[in-house]
Amino acid sequence: MERLGTGIGWRPEIADAVERMPGIDWVEAVSENVCPGHLSESLQRLRARGVTVVPHGVSLGLGGADRPDAGRLAALAERAEALGSPLVTEHIAFVRAGGPLTASPLLEAGHLLPVPRTRDALDVLCENVRIAQDALPVPLAVENIAALVSWPDEEMTEGQFLYELADRTGVRLLIDVANLHTNHVNRGEDPAEALAELPLEAIAYVHVAGGLERDGVWHDSHAHPVPRPVLDILTDLASRISPPGVLLERDENFPEPAELERELKEIRVAVEKGRALRAQGAAVTGTGTQPASSPSTDDARQRLALTQTALLSALVAGTPVPEGFDRVRLGVQARALAGKRADVVAKVAPELPEILGGTYRPAFLAYAHGHPMTGGYRRDALDFAGHLLLDGRLEEGRVRRELRNWWLERSGPAPRPGRVARAARRVLLHR
Repeated sequence: MERLGTGIGWRPEIADAVERMPGIDWVEAVSENVCPGHLSESLQRLRARGVTVVPHGVSLGLGGADRPDAGRLAALAERAEALGSPLVTEHIAFVRAGGPLTASPLLEAGHLLPVPRTRDALDVLCENVRIAQDALPVPLAVENIAALVSWPDEEMTEGQFLYELADRTGVRLLIDVANLHTNHVNRGEDPAEALAELPLEAIAYVHVAGGLERDGVWHDSHAHPVPRPVLDILTDLASRISPPGVLLERDENFPEPAELERELKEIRVAVEKGRALRAQGAAVTGTGTQPASSPSTDDARQRLALTQTALLSALVAGTPVPEGFDRVRLGVQARALAGKRADVVAKVAPELPEILGGTYRPAFLAYAHGHPMTGGYRRDALDFAGHLLLDGRLEEGRVRRELRNWWLERSGPAPRPGRVARAARRVLLHR
């Protein structure tokens, strides 16, 4: 595996600072935010200097019951080729549920949700990973995710699940030590035990990120400083194997460049500390578990689809909590999903918070409670605006006029309007 070194997540908000940072060997860019035909000048300059750029996908949903979408795979492959990347990465998660397998509406989570660590889920995930591997021009690495909720009746630990996944598919692993910390706080899982069970030789690189505690749980926010426990897990990992690459993630609340450089220095120190422990022979090497045979996934996909749809529907549509789940914790997760949805819609449609001012967030959260996302964030923004214009609560005046004009300008064929948007267009065009 290529040695990547020390890297940082490239984001447009800190692009200039990243270019000036010393000691940056590589960067990671969110795949869905990269336009292959119009690469940002910052990424082009980094590539010209020999800095490796890795596309990091967030919407493929490899842990979902459906087979990976060919269009999404083609887009990920196109970005890998445009960036000249040595590998691409995605998540062990599901991001949508419903549809033909359940004869129910397709629901979008707008976020990464955990896959149950069961034989059914593993069989489906392995087949989905193989499909993705066949469609991609470079190796694939998949990331363990953070979770606020636990699935009932799980059959494997996280380490065992990842070991079998790598053993059966040959996929590389992107190990996020911040997510191991999150799962330790929220689910009582020991990071050291997870590391001991991993196939360490399969690790492609490592993520490090910050978070915060809220509502009695740890949130993997990517918007706060990296805490000491996360750095300690990184040291533990580095005491077992020399990670090919380590990367600092930051997605929100960006600090001054000097603060990011300080965190990168702490990451290097944590890795060096682990390397010293490894040299002393202090690390304990895990052996993992033995792989199991895998049957046809058709029945497993059906069962997984039903369970994932029930969970996602409870989170975003207010349906009853499935048996075995913690109701309080699911409430925390539902609020977190709605909040993230409001934040992302504000990013993809910044005019909405500008037009609505301080009423944007409470209005969107009230809307989200009864209107699950079904087609991505841009369509979500369009449907939200259409809903406000139709529900009769927005009085005539400047705000309504500006919102109506914004909505009419964007409610054409791209993005394709949903049912709410189509109804709103019929009404508003005749006013």
